[in-house]
Amino acid sequence: MKKLINKPEDFIREILEGMAAAHPDFIKVNYEPVFVYRADAPIQGKVAIISGGGSGHEPMHAGFVGMGMLDAACPGEVFTSPTPDQMLSAAKRVDGGAGILYIVKNYSGDVMNFEMATELARSEGIRVLNILIDDDVAVKDSLYTQGRRGVGTTVLAEKICGAAAQQGYDLQKTADLCRYVNKNGRSMGIALTSCTVPVRGTPTFELAIAK
Repeated sequence: MKKLINKPEDFIREILEGMAAAHPDFIKVNYEPVFVYRADAPIQGKVAIISGGGSGHEPMHAGFVGMGMLDAACPGEVFTSPTPDQMLSAAKRVDGGAGILYIVKNYSGDVMNFEMATELARSEGIRVLNILIDDDVAVKDSLYTQGRRGVGTTVLAEKICGAAAQQGYDLQKTADLCRYVNKNGRSMGIALTSCTVPVRGTPTFELAIAK
């Protein structure tokens, strides 16, 4: 895949600036620390849902901020977990008094940093529950991961729980729903590589093959 990037160090900021310019009625961006949040946040009496992860997987998660989905998203550096101060600042910005639900993918950095952010938020009097997504059955017993990774089910959880929170579910009920979605969601991550395969009498073509 080819990408047009002006400067690698400006990559994330320029993406977020573009999103904010394109959709000013829906989202706003805080740059120090970095997070994207709903333009109408905080919404009083509504559970706020926050997620995040390494950049380079767009539109995940910043592209899913809006009504019926996320209240805020914390983009980390490329393929790097967001930091606890990002998550804490996002929680303080969107908290409408009904609590915060963190939706966390099962990667070591994400898990550690969201747990730290949860403790920090609770120390400031913000109600927080932290739900882990671990749906990738391809790596259930892998030696290279901490159990199943959080992948495709994350988007379903953000949409379903976001809609429930928009309809007035309280924090515990929203968290229970998120657990249910994760429990019943399964994905299989497959690493792909490409090779050129010659076919007699026709031009060569690119074929994706699972490693």
